[in-house]
Amino acid sequence: MSGKGKPDVAPVLFYLQKLRAFAGPKLYANLAGTIVVSMLEGIGIFLLAPMLGLIGLMDASSGSIPLLSAAAEPLQRLPSEMRLPAVLAVFLILLLGQGLLQRLLTNLSAELEQGFIRHLRLELYQGLIQSNWAFFLKRRRSDFIHHATIELPRVSFGVFMCLRLATTLLFTLIQIGFALWLSAPLTLAVLVCGLALAAYSRSQVRKSRALGKETTELMQRYVGGMTDHFNGIKDIKGNRMERQHLSWFRALCDRLEGNLVQFTRLQSASQFHYKAAASVLIALFVYFAFAVLHVQAGTLVFIVLVFSRLWPKFSALQSNLEQIGQTVPAFRHLRELQQASEAAREPEPPRLAEGGSLARVAQGFELRDVSFRYDREQDTYALQGVNLRIPAHRMTAVVGRSGAGKSTLIDMLIGLVQPERGQVLVDGKPLGAGEAYELRRSVSYVSQDPFLFHESVRDNLAIAAPEASESQMWEALRFAAADAFVERLPEGLDTVLGDRGVRLSGGERQRIVLARAILRNPSVLVLDEATSALDGEREAGIQEALERLRGRMTLIVIAHRLSTIRGADQIVVLDNGSVVQQGGYAQLSEERGGLFGKLLSYQARASG
Repeated sequence: MSGKGKPDVAPVLFYLQKLRAFAGPKLYANLAGTIVVSMLEGIGIFLLAPMLGLIGLMDASSGSIPLLSAAAEPLQRLPSEMRLPAVLAVFLILLLGQGLLQRLLTNLSAELEQGFIRHLRLELYQGLIQSNWAFFLKRRRSDFIHHATIELPRVSFGVFMCLRLATTLLFTLIQIGFALWLSAPLTLAVLVCGLALAAYSRSQVRKSRALGKETTELMQRYVGGMTDHFNGIKDIKGNRMERQHLSWFRALCDRLEGNLVQFTRLQSASQFHYKAAASVLIALFVYFAFAVLHVQAGTLVFIVLVFSRLWPKFSALQSNLEQIGQTVPAFRHLRELQQASEAAREPEPPRLAEGGSLARVAQGFELRDVSFRYDREQDTYALQGVNLRIPAHRMTAVVGRSGAGKSTLIDMLIGLVQPERGQVLVDGKPLGAGEAYELRRSVSYVSQDPFLFHESVRDNLAIAAPEASESQMWEALRFAAADAFVERLPEGLDTVLGDRGVRLSGGERQRIVLARAILRNPSVLVLDEATSALDGEREAGIQEALERLRGRMTLIVIAHRLSTIRGADQIVVLDNGSVVQQGGYAQLSEERGGLFGKLLSYQARASG
């Protein structure tokens, strides 16, 4: 194969090896069973000779069919009236045995296929879910869905098409052996014609691969577009953009339709070529058998029978190759995603000394000359030269303009991203990737965009603390000032909240997510503008609850409304990725020319 084709073959071989490792002896049993089925079918065809001899269509003693005389000899010892029933009984037993074995092989193949799909799904999901945060920052979420729902089944289909190709090839070789035994000249003629047609059809396989690549690209756009559109459905409806999105979707569907129809046309053309060739060859064989080779009638019947079994296998081989070619791009894309997730996998936490643990923060965090860029090929830093200490069991507020680096700072503290330069320390120990994984066991993070699953309130809480009792759930809801509205829901804790919690208001979603965070009993509670959707009364209730937590856990709050952080032990002001101010609320509000004072005045004018 050319160097251009090798990168496509390597992923296919990788997943075939993966199937071999997954299936083990069952795979070899499947292949062995296929060989037995093929042998039984060949023997069944061979047993037609005695039947033809018994009904007068063939001379069993002529020797025109190999071993025919030996096969017919036992029949001569039977009474004449028992010969045909005996042959039919053996023939029936062989066919039934073949059918039963074929049924067992079909069931085994189904078990292997579905088990392998499950194995691939779990492996893909585990690889993605264990990747670091930087891995997700570079990719669209819809691409993961596309690979899991579209590309992965195509890969599984391609793998088993390769197995089907192998079994078809085995069957064909066995049938060729029988055919050569019966008549070498005619069989060789069939093989030459089959190989010539296969060489002619190579371009069809290349076209299948090109169509498969287009299918992958179109389906990726389809899943990505659908995901984006329904994530932004409120903007689409609110701004009357339905027509534009419908036009985009209609054009994409037209291309998808054309792609699939084109592949069907390609396959139907291949099948027509093989059927047309079969018709011509049968006519030529019959003519040459009688006119040139002077083949006897019984032998000719056998040759036509074997040809009718053999030639469709050539057609099936071609069809299998085209279908595999169509799935080759899916192999490559899925393998690339798995390799990327393997490279981005978060390391396992290190073995800690007896009695030691990073899971509970006792002293606090420290950043030493930390710098970080999301794209190291660009000059723009999200954080640059940050030196900061965040004491444990205190409340630290982080403020600044939009894009100042507040969320990046939080990501750095809890180990979602690693510094390009400098160090992050927890309780005086460097926070590496493995230690960060351990640390996050005791961190509860509440984002400014609260996420809820399409499940009940109970399920959304239990996912954070599976062992939590109902009374503990209600306690967490009371802490987050969410108990009153949850009690009013139609089914209380068992009310399903809808996609991303759509049945709740923004403030209600934030309170449920805050209750979920508290239910974990964390050592560190991070609130990323988590009270921005609350009204003044609810926000005051949350502030009172946070005051009760002071001293029990480390509180880190990103705040947009500066009035909500009056009670913070320290306030860190960021601007362009650097710490420009640090201190208490009263101190920073009085500093002339300071950014904090300017932000306070802006908000005062806006509220006035």
